[in-house]
Amino acid sequence: MHGAAQLAAAASLLPAAGARANTEAVAPIRLIVPFTPGTGIDTIARTVGPQLSQRLGRPVIVDNRPGASGNIGTEAVVRAAPNGQTLLVTVNTLVMNAPLYPKLPFNPLKDLEPISLTSWGQLILVTPATAPFRTAGDLVAAAKERPGQINYASPGVGTPHHMSMELLKNTAHVSITHIPYRGTGPALTDLIGGQVDCMFLPIHVALAHVKSGRLRALGIGSHQRHPLLPDVPTLKEARAGDVNVDMWYGIFAPAGMPADQLQTLNQELRAILATDEVKRAFEPQGMDPASSTPEEFRTLVQKDARRWADLVRSRGITAQ
Repeated sequence: MHGAAQLAAAASLLPAAGARANTEAVAPIRLIVPFTPGTGIDTIARTVGPQLSQRLGRPVIVDNRPGASGNIGTEAVVRAAPNGQTLLVTVNTLVMNAPLYPKLPFNPLKDLEPISLTSWGQLILVTPATAPFRTAGDLVAAAKERPGQINYASPGVGTPHHMSMELLKNTAHVSITHIPYRGTGPALTDLIGGQVDCMFLPIHVALAHVKSGRLRALGIGSHQRHPLLPDVPTLKEARAGDVNVDMWYGIFAPAGMPADQLQTLNQELRAILATDEVKRAFEPQGMDPASSTPEEFRTLVQKDARRWADLVRSRGITAQ
């Protein structure tokens, strides 16, 4: 996009100033985070927001609207006008939820416009240090010998932690019993205490406990090892199946946003995501900055939606 066209597109993001001599502040952009403060998604919004405000010359507000596995905040964006004033910052639970909640009042693939990927996050399979499993392959072998007798924790049905283990079970053809908790905190407490046998955790949540020796990392659910835990093999290397459960994070707009506004936001976000400031903010949350064109992000979201829908259907998973 040439300079003049870029300026025109940027100007289109700003509401008309009107005829007043003293122009009032332009309408803010609201970044809706459908989860609680302190999460990785919240970090994205609060890191990107100030830079986006500076680059566009308008206020940017982070609005946390948690509840119903992210569906409440997501619906607020779906219902908003596609004028660039309301955006969604979310994670791949967006497409995991669709097959789990068949009565959702929106379709994430049709009612949202992908703007840009922002980052990737990894999940690692961990077990209490007192458990007999040394590798993910050991866990799979034990599960085959004792179907249903080994259990695993998750922060709740439909979370990436839950769905990742179901994908591992489906790939390895094993039966491991799900114990859903209300949030990561109580699940992690029982895991460390040995009340449950294993769990997928985001790398930044598990890291301190792995380094202190309270948890043992069995494998990372990615195609490659992670610099924070370079000695932890991938699940494929650990002979637990070729399972990639990398979590994507990204920003969406309500469907129908004009193409010029979409492209301008995408260009600004990609510039922001390339900064060292973003890298420093994301790394403690176990996120690796990334970006994409809107088209690349749409392809990724659609592919992931098919994968999780197939898993939910094949394993008969429900949100109840």
